[in-house]
Amino acid sequence: MPKNRITYLILIFATIILGLLSRHFKVIPLFIGDVLYATMAYFMLRFMLVDKPVRFSVIAALIFCFAIEFSQLYQAPWINDLRHTLLGRLVLGQGFLWSDLLCYVVGVGLGVGVDFKRKSDFN
Repeated sequence: MPKNRITYLILIFATIILGLLSRHFKVIPLFIGDVLYATMAYFMLRFMLVDKPVRFSVIAALIFCFAIEFSQLYQAPWINDLRHTLLGRLVLGQGFLWSDLLCYVVGVGLGVGVDFKRKSDFN
């Protein structure tokens, strides 16, 4: 596995841990989890598409996060049953919020910032 992919894998797991911790401690605002969700999505795309330009990963991560958010407007019983499970709630969310879209933009921006900082440290 190339060095970049290992780094992204570490970043993915670190972001997941931070995201889970953000939901565990009530003093941390809920929107932090949404920001970290988008950051994780960005790192996952960079992991899978390491040779693609950053711009591609940014757009793909935003499309993914926005699609998940807009899917919350769909309220069929079968998908609501999924959302009532822990994994379904973490992956699919529970309810549409316009503010989550802003959190996703910030989260992807955070991922790009970490990427830029990480790469500039090696130059």
